[in-house]
Amino acid sequence: MENLEMKEIEATVEGILFASGEPVSLDRICMATDLDAHTVKMVLQKLMDYYSFERRGIRLVRMEDSYQMCSAPEYADTIRKAFEIRKPAKLSQPALEVLTIIAYYQPTTRAYVDQIRGVDSSYTVGLLLDRHLIEECGRLQVPGRPHLYRTTKTFLRSFHLNSLEDLPEMPGLEADGQLRLDENGELVENVPSGE
Repeated sequence: MENLEMKEIEATVEGILFASGEPVSLDRICMATDLDAHTVKMVLQKLMDYYSFERRGIRLVRMEDSYQMCSAPEYADTIRKAFEIRKPAKLSQPALEVLTIIAYYQPTTRAYVDQIRGVDSSYTVGLLLDRHLIEECGRLQVPGRPHLYRTTKTFLRSFHLNSLEDLPEMPGLEADGQLRLDENGELVENVPSGE
C-alpha cells in the first residue's frame, strides 16, 4: 500500500514539473502536494535518478531550490532537427507592418495603426492577438475608450530580443517619436547629426 502511495506522489510531482515547462520551486511543490521538503526532495532525487539510469529522453535538473524537466542532452541534435523541420508560420507584410508600429509606439490603439498605415488593420490586429505577439493592455481614456495594444514576451522570444531596448533604431523616427516622410511620402532615413 505504501509503495502504491509513493508511486502516486512521484506521478503527481512529475505531472507538476511537466505541466509547468519552467523551473518550479521546492516550496511550491511542497505546498501543492501537502508534503514536507524532505519527502519532496527524496521523490525528486528518485525521479532524477530514474530518468538518468533508464536513459530516458528527458532529465530532471535542479537549479538552486527549483527543479525543471528538460530534454536529455545526448538527444540534442535529433531534437534540434525535429524543430528545424517544423517551420514557424511566416508573418505577412501587413502583419509585420502592424507589429512594427505597435512595437515602436506601444501602448497604442488600432486607430493609430490605421492612421499610419492608411488602411483598416482590424483583421491583422486580430491575427497578431491570436498568435500572442501582441496583447490588450488597457483602454485609452478618450470617448469610445479604444483598446491599447502592446507586444508580449512571445514577441520578444520570436524576434530574439531580451527587451524592447534591443529593437533597432527605426529609420525616419524623429526625436518626438514621429515618422519623417519626404515629399513623395517615402520614409526618410535618420542622418546622424554632424554629417
